[in-house]
Amino acid sequence: MPASSRSVRFATGNNGKMEEARIILSPFGIRPVALNGKGVEIQADTVSEVASYSARVASRKYKKALIVEDAGLFVESLGGFPGPFSSYAFKTLEIDGLLKLLKGEGSRRAHFASAVAYCTPSSEPKVFEGVVRGRILEAQAGSGGFGFDPVFLPDGSAKSMAQMTLEEKCAVSHRGRAMRKFGSWFVTTEP
Repeated sequence: MPASSRSVRFATGNNGKMEEARIILSPFGIRPVALNGKGVEIQADTVSEVASYSARVASRKYKKALIVEDAGLFVESLGGFPGPFSSYAFKTLEIDGLLKLLKGEGSRRAHFASAVAYCTPSSEPKVFEGVVRGRILEAQAGSGGFGFDPVFLPDGSAKSMAQMTLEEKCAVSHRGRAMRKFGSWFVTTEP
């Protein structure tokens, strides 16, 4: 891995996301630096809208170039719920509540989506998206990761996101895909 030669501020209070960003961006020579607090989080239909708005507000508030990441779990048989409201759904329903909602459903297809928004105080956000498709398990498997990771099985994997090592998860995850798109762009575009 190359030595980190550039840094980018990452507006987040989530230590798990911060650690994943370090692993994902390291091969690009990018070192994320925590900036606690991503600003205002709006209610919207997509994680891209949430990340974009938050990045715009935070970059102007802190007068810094930065990234914001937002993610959500979209369950097909629930009409895409919880989607961009995944954090709230996890806090209120928890994993058991999601499993109860899916009891008796024929399809357990779902996907995780991530949006990384980069913004400077004088620009509009540039958004990078990543998706990983899979299904919701009948019961929790694994103790790693965070959020709904213990019940999400990516397509082609024998392990839930919570059973994977952090490096394995970053290689296949929605956040990994979005962050790698950002990293590729950042090293070739930004000064």
